[in-house]
Amino acid sequence: MEAILAECVRDNLRHFVHRNAIFMCERLCAEFPSETNLQLLATCYLQNNQAHCAYQILKGAHMAQCRYLFALSCFQMDLLSEAEAALSPSESCTEVPNGAAGHYLLGLIFRYTDRRQSAIHHFNQALTLDPLLWTAYEELCTLGAAEEATKVFDEGASLCIQKLYLHIELSSQNMRVSNEDHDVASNRSLGSADDSTRQLHSQGNSLRDVSRNNHGAASSQPLNCGSAGLPFYNTPSPMATQSQLSGVAPPPLLRNAQLNGPNMRAFVADNSPRQTVNSTIPGPRRKFVDEGKLRKVSERLFSDSGQRRSMRLAGESVVNTNSYLSVSGNGTNHSSKFLGGSKLISVASRSLTYRKGQSWTNENVDEGIPASNSSPSVDNRLLEEEGLSRSSGAAVSSSSRYNDGASEILVILRLLGDGFRLSCLSRCKDALDIYIKLPQKHYNTGWVLSQVGKAYFEMVDYLEADRAFSLARIASPYSLEGMDIYSTVLYHLKEDMKLSYLAQELVATDRLAPQSWCAMGNCYSLQKDHETALKNFQRSVQLNSRFAYAHTLCGHEYVSLEDFENGIKSYQNALMVDSRHYNAWYGLGMIYLRQEKFEFSEHNFRMAFRINPLSSVIMSYLGTALHALKKNNEALEMMERAILADTKNPLPLYQKANILISMENLDGALAVLEELKEYAPCESSVYALMGRIYKRRNMHDKAMLHFGLALDLKPSATDVAAIKAAIEKLHVPDELEDVL
Repeated sequence: MEAILAECVRDNLRHFVHRNAIFMCERLCAEFPSETNLQLLATCYLQNNQAHCAYQILKGAHMAQCRYLFALSCFQMDLLSEAEAALSPSESCTEVPNGAAGHYLLGLIFRYTDRRQSAIHHFNQALTLDPLLWTAYEELCTLGAAEEATKVFDEGASLCIQKLYLHIELSSQNMRVSNEDHDVASNRSLGSADDSTRQLHSQGNSLRDVSRNNHGAASSQPLNCGSAGLPFYNTPSPMATQSQLSGVAPPPLLRNAQLNGPNMRAFVADNSPRQTVNSTIPGPRRKFVDEGKLRKVSERLFSDSGQRRSMRLAGESVVNTNSYLSVSGNGTNHSSKFLGGSKLISVASRSLTYRKGQSWTNENVDEGIPASNSSPSVDNRLLEEEGLSRSSGAAVSSSSRYNDGASEILVILRLLGDGFRLSCLSRCKDALDIYIKLPQKHYNTGWVLSQVGKAYFEMVDYLEADRAFSLARIASPYSLEGMDIYSTVLYHLKEDMKLSYLAQELVATDRLAPQSWCAMGNCYSLQKDHETALKNFQRSVQLNSRFAYAHTLCGHEYVSLEDFENGIKSYQNALMVDSRHYNAWYGLGMIYLRQEKFEFSEHNFRMAFRINPLSSVIMSYLGTALHALKKNNEALEMMERAILADTKNPLPLYQKANILISMENLDGALAVLEELKEYAPCESSVYALMGRIYKRRNMHDKAMLHFGLALDLKPSATDVAAIKAAIEKLHVPDELEDVL
């Protein structure tokens, strides 16, 4: 009963019938209460997204797998201290339960409790135990602590994969073959227990189809690497007297129709029907069946087909109650009967049909013909050799396949790993060069194309990012990987129609995914409806509190609503989830810059710059903070780096001109602004700043011209007021303007 219920539960879980699995597993635990069955019940609840139930069931459990499932339940319920206690080694158990998966879960716990070094250690341990645990390498990349993929997915990893997964396959094969052999043995047992006539039927079949060990007994050596401990039953053949055996050659030993391996083929060739062997050594004395009860089988009984069934299939065909046994010859005699002077008789092509229930004595038989016999030691040795040959052949074949497969997998993982690691280090151009080396079938997958889109997004190449994400949507329309970034790309491109369509599609695909509500929030933010956008971003946080980008987007909306206090809290929440989330550091720097807390601003911009040292935008605002702190030389150097990082970004050029003006380098500032006009010809602030420079040089006509151009470009209301004020004070000296 216990075995039936347990298998029923596992079958329900395999087919995702979770409600029935829970119900049947409760019956199992009620009838057979044990920690193993409670573990199965907890598994049912976890797969049904009911972690709180699994938590209550497994509380206080001691088995390693139970501790792992309990820790997983605690992690999903955000009870990180209890999860850590369940997984940590103790006096009773010195190892982390569940191997690589346990180390990975413990690494996540340490990461979210801000213990970076411990998290790195456990992620590395997980990869050592299972190199195919890709998510552990992803976490190391996110923490900025991943080694090069060529070192992680090396030859040592290949050997580990072969050892791990080849062992699993061989174990499953042995279990499958053992189950098959057990079924056959059971069938034979049932078939031989009915009556003596049924026993004679199976004996005749073994002589006619497959001579198992020339004594009519099933060999103790299992076939196809099966388990040797399964119960095979001896079914002795009818024997002749010792005088009849003298001078009689044994028939050829054909154990299996499918000739496996060179040893088997060589043996059959040596024992062809043309060969005559005169044996004068009698076999061991055994119990014989009464000759009066057995008639000699006719010549056609020993006619055999060229293509035989295996011993296992032959045994199954005898006990099948609805089957017919047919043996047809093809002109080749594989099993001969013996007459008088041990002469082999070739048998013509015959066919014999036997219906279950008929007696062998109904066949056309002659009396006085003995059954075949041979040396048991020779036969047993041959059976052992065949078994070893099959076992070694299967092992070599599987090992070779796994060696090739592991090497192919690791080649792909090296490329993917290097690309992802470089992306996390903000080396996006290098990452793109790696991704392009992937085979086309891997490059055109949703995950890779999303990573390509993210790389272009970090490079502020929004058009290429849009293209990559569009291809990702085509390749995997069901996947939401990177769609939060895609919605931000469309936000920056001001593609309101595409963004609205994307948001509706994502919500229709999965309403419980945080990416869906991030896209919806960006859609409302683009429409300047910041309050509704904030509600959508908060919904995303509610669905996944460990989604750092949703916290950052909440902070952006709070800043748009001039709620700097809550904005700071949102950015700090994002950093608690991911301390390398540079967007949150950047957001904090912007708030402090607007609040004129320049020291705090510089600190946060520097933190963002350490994580992403190639961002032109971050360098520009760091230079602005340095300029506000009167560190003009350092600020000017930072602006130069920002310009080199992205020549199309107008912000560092504009800030560089401001710094040069403060350093009284008006000619240099004008030269920079003239260059900037080529990149941003419709930017009103550029013309307004040029007007200020011409005013300071007492070139009032040119100043008035540029102020007018700035107004024509329809700047914001604040800028309009500032420009009009500058026009009114056009003829007022700068010294008096400061006093006024």
